[in-house]
Amino acid sequence: MNERLRTAMLRHGVAMEDLAEVCGVEPKTVERWINTGRVPHRRHRWAAAKKLSADETYLWPDVLESSQPQKSRASRSELVEVFPDRASVPRELWLRLMVEAQERLDVLVMLAAAAERGVSVRLCFGDPAAQAVEIRDREEGLGGTLAAKIRSSLTYYKALPDLDNCEIRLHAITLYASLFRYDDDILANPHAYGEPASANPTFHFRRLDGGVIADHYMTSFERVWAEAQPWSGTGMRHSHRGRGGPHPSATQTRYGTVGVAHGKDGDRRDTLTVRRS
Repeated sequence: MNERLRTAMLRHGVAMEDLAEVCGVEPKTVERWINTGRVPHRRHRWAAAKKLSADETYLWPDVLESSQPQKSRASRSELVEVFPDRASVPRELWLRLMVEAQERLDVLVMLAAAAERGVSVRLCFGDPAAQAVEIRDREEGLGGTLAAKIRSSLTYYKALPDLDNCEIRLHAITLYASLFRYDDDILANPHAYGEPASANPTFHFRRLDGGVIADHYMTSFERVWAEAQPWSGTGMRHSHRGRGGPHPSATQTRYGTVGVAHGKDGDRRDTLTVRRS
């Protein structure tokens, strides 16, 4: 008997039929989960845990013991390639990932077309007035030019907020990696102290069931996005100056991302995130 599952259902007023519908199974199957202690398939555990506002390892403790080796193997398998620096990422890879995420070519043309197709386009730059940008500039020895580079990059995108399905935000958070996300693929470019992002290694991960690394970075972007403030193309709705900011709230949709959240080095590629709705 799975007393934890039974008790969680009673506390939340969830009948077997309700849980069965959420999980896409027959009520008899849920009954077996309760009465025989049978452990459901992973996707059913996740759906049930979400419905019952519980952790799957609480509802099915045996999963924790059996999942650790699998999680480790899956996480290692998520690593597709390692590049010594961001400049070493082949142009063909950027293009292929963009095409597969239904993006392509001239950034402005590509984004406008994607937005028109119903792709949700999200761009997140470092706020040039934020203290975090000022500190980053000093740490990298850029001589006060980083804020100007971000402002210059923003000029490429000032027309995009007027498009449906397109939003631009500015953040004031200290970032430790530039992230480039295309659906289940993500390129993570960690920042070593004193080095520009483009001079640091870049890791290409592809999200797998049971893996945790790709989701780890994807959730990080969502945290930054949740803290960032909307940018209309001319100014921000709220000031960020001096804020260091906390973190997120992740969504359940698939993503197509072409870049990430910092606007460092004035490089357009690390200021762009696209979510496929």
